[in-house]
Amino acid sequence: MTTYYDAKDFASLSDMVYHHVYTDITEGRYRAGDLLIEMKIAEELGVSRTPVREALKQLEREDLVISLPNRGVMVRDITAEDISDIYTIRALLEGQAAYWAAERITREQLDAMTETLLLMELYTQRNDVEHLVRLDTAFHEIIYEACRSSAIRNLLTNLHHIIRARRLSSFTVEGRAPVSLTEHREIYEALEAHDAERAKRCAQHHIHVASHVTDNR
Repeated sequence: MTTYYDAKDFASLSDMVYHHVYTDITEGRYRAGDLLIEMKIAEELGVSRTPVREALKQLEREDLVISLPNRGVMVRDITAEDISDIYTIRALLEGQAAYWAAERITREQLDAMTETLLLMELYTQRNDVEHLVRLDTAFHEIIYEACRSSAIRNLLTNLHHIIRARRLSSFTVEGRAPVSLTEHREIYEALEAHDAERAKRCAQHHIHVASHVTDNR
């Protein structure tokens, strides 16, 4: 089925194509080793091949795809080393984001976190992994907003998307979801107390634990 996007929502057609393919890769509809066919994508989105080509070049610059001579463009495999690097970087950035958030967070943002934690508790009891990943993302995005650093927010949002499949997998490990909920509550308590150092430690601990769970999958 052909999908048509409203070009008004994007800066350019290549932007629109990039968004579409990026989302398909990070959400697992395209998997490592899949070939991305320019003509097929162009037909699906109702555009010419030129913006598709430009979008694929951008994805290659971001190391999400690679060009293969005489074969085309393929979704790049994320190696164990890549995952390890991403979690190391995440720990550093999440810690700094939490530190700044503790200094700057508003009551409204804390209330939004409380609602998110209540939903996380509900879906932890139901063992609903899909909802837990969405809520985990929402919780961290409140921190990114509260820290008031667009650079950190953009970097961490991108890293979250890249390792989404691994995050899904980690929540299926027995006992991980309740522990993760406890870690999120500890981060919240530090933020509510405006204790920047504690918030940083709790956020980094949370990422380090998630990294070890992922390593053992």
